[in-house]
Amino acid sequence: MSTCVIFGGAGFIGLHLAERLLKSGRFDHVHLADLRGAQLDGAPGVTSSITDVRKEIPEDLVAERPEWIFNLAAVHREPGHQACEYFDTNLAGARMVARYATAVGCSNIYFTSSIAVYGPTSGATSESAPICPVSPYGGSKYPAEILHEQWQSLDSRRRLVICRPGVIYGPGDPGNILRMIRAIKRGYFAYPGSTSICKSYGYIEGLLDSIEFVLNRTEPVIRYNYVEHPTEPLGDLVRHVKTHLDSRAPVVPLPLWLLLPAASLLQVITGGRGPVHPVRVRKAARSTHIVPQSLIDMGFRFRFDFASSLVDWQEQSPEDFS
Repeated sequence: MSTCVIFGGAGFIGLHLAERLLKSGRFDHVHLADLRGAQLDGAPGVTSSITDVRKEIPEDLVAERPEWIFNLAAVHREPGHQACEYFDTNLAGARMVARYATAVGCSNIYFTSSIAVYGPTSGATSESAPICPVSPYGGSKYPAEILHEQWQSLDSRRRLVICRPGVIYGPGDPGNILRMIRAIKRGYFAYPGSTSICKSYGYIEGLLDSIEFVLNRTEPVIRYNYVEHPTEPLGDLVRHVKTHLDSRAPVVPLPLWLLLPAASLLQVITGGRGPVHPVRVRKAARSTHIVPQSLIDMGFRFRFDFASSLVDWQEQSPEDFS
C-alpha cells in the first residue's frame, strides 16, 4: 500500500491535496495529521489524527512507511498571532517533521514555505531574489526551509521540494480573494491606492497541478514559487471579477491615508472582528509581483489565469458566490 502523511492536513490546501492525491491514484492511503479534526476523515483511503507538530511525532502514526511527507502545518494568519507563535510552530514543526521522517525511513518531503521570505519587493521577484523577510511569518519560514535542507543533505537518496506559494485561493477558502469578490458584488470594494499595483495569487487547482508535476521529477532538491503566471495588475483582477459577476458597481481608488483610519475605526466598532484590518489594508496596497521562474524553466504548463479560475471555482463551489 502506498501511503503519504499530510501534516496540516485539515487546512484548506491539505484537504484539497488529499482529494487530488487519492483521485490521481498516486497513493492508496492518505493520513491527515492536524491539531483539528479533518473533514475528510472516514472517506475511502483517508485516516486522520490529532497531531501537534511542535511535539515529538509518534513513529506509529501510520502502520506503513510513508512514501511522501507533506509538511503544510504552520501558523500563518497575519494579523492574529503573537510573533513568538510563528517561530514556536513553524520552526519546531520543521524540526519534528524532519525527525519523524528520519525515524520512519521516509526519503521524500514536500514543504510549503511562503513568498513572505522575500519581504516587500519593488519589481518582479523570482527564486533567485534575496531573502529579506520583514514579518514574523516570513522570518520563521526561511529558517524552516534550512532545517528541511539540512535533513535532505544527510542522505543522497532523500528528496526535498520547497514550495513558496503566494496567497492561494479557491473553493471553500474564505480568504482575501473571496472577500474581494463579495465586496465587489455588494458594491463597497475600493482600490487601496493604485489600480496598477501587481498582485500575485495562486489558484488551488494550479498549485495541485504543480505538486503532481514536481513529484514526478527526480532532482534531489527543488525550490519553486507558486503563483499564476503571468501576474496581473489589481485593476485587471477587479475587471475580471466584475465581468464574471456581471457587476456594474463602481470601484474607485482611495488613498491609504483615508483607508487606514477607516479600517482602524471598523476594528473598534466590531470589537476586532471586522474583516477589514489596517494590516490587511497595507498588504493589499503593497505590490507583489512574484515570478514562478523555476516552474517555467522546468516546462510546467499553467492551466489557469485569474478569469478562468473564477469559472472553475464557481463550477466546483457555487455557494461561495451566492
